[in-house]
Amino acid sequence: MQLRNIVLLAGAGIADAAATLRFSCSQLVVERLDPLVNPGENPSPHLHQIVGGNAFNVSMDPKAHDLPSTATCTSCTPTEDFSNYWTAVLFFKARNGTLHRVNTFGNELGYTGANGGQTVYYLSSGKVTAFKPGFRMTVGDPSIRTAEELNRRYKYMDFTCLASSMTRGGQTTNFPTQSCAAGIMVSIRFPTCWDGVNVDSPDHQSHVAYPNGNACPSTHPVTIPQVFYETYWDTRPFNNKAEWPADGSQPFVWSFGDKTGYGIHGDYVFGWKGDALQRAMDQNCNSDLFANKINCGTLQTQSLADANKCTKAKTVTENLDGWLQELPGGMPIS
Repeated sequence: MQLRNIVLLAGAGIADAAATLRFSCSQLVVERLDPLVNPGENPSPHLHQIVGGNAFNVSMDPKAHDLPSTATCTSCTPTEDFSNYWTAVLFFKARNGTLHRVNTFGNELGYTGANGGQTVYYLSSGKVTAFKPGFRMTVGDPSIRTAEELNRRYKYMDFTCLASSMTRGGQTTNFPTQSCAAGIMVSIRFPTCWDGVNVDSPDHQSHVAYPNGNACPSTHPVTIPQVFYETYWDTRPFNNKAEWPADGSQPFVWSFGDKTGYGIHGDYVFGWKGDALQRAMDQNCNSDLFANKINCGTLQTQSLADANKCTKAKTVTENLDGWLQELPGGMPIS
């Protein structure tokens, strides 16, 4: 669901019966760890940008690592949310072949004071069941390199070339091919149906599914909130076409080596304290769509300045700044 769709629902009065919880999560850490796909591996194959609670670590075994009781702070504005949310990292590949990491920046619709990170949504269109302790999931596949495969397997994952902070529309499933005056927004939405039993699965995806129309399939009958990320990438310093590839092709590449954009993916580990998320969903909590304001009496919140203070020291020692000769971890580009 795009922001424009949420606005239309609110205008029609439909959002009154649904939750539209939107908030900022500042950057926690950028490093090569992936406790879902590569648990225990330090470093993991490719680089990620992570937000949320500071209990994020290399393994995050749910049997031994309870996020709400282990974390001491969160980079998200709801103070009861110690979940972790992460994506791959964007790089600019210059004409001479060198690479430079692209930073995230705060969503200019209310979160300009955020230290990068991403905007997180929890959406519903009726009664939903909040995630259970230990729940985690991924969406997308870093090996995908065609629009056909991405569209066949996944929904609602795309790029928006921002002409301004208000740009909505014109989404593509591949990297934008033109320079984007206000940066690139990447949107990642997770499935909304759960099998009702498993908080994880071997591929971190099979325990959830997309609905068939407006109803969940019989194999995954439990409706869960839609988790939705918007990440704003500051591509503005790289808009000089003289630095782009000589053939005029777009210059961006994901940290796992994808130069198409179709390998877009995201990871989620639930970590809300107690029944805070269920309360918020039951009360149809909503947020201002253009300001840093959560309209939800049942949730405790903090300022963007306080959220910015929650960071985590890197555990992987490697150079991520300046011009690099290769992607971190030596990931090949394809």
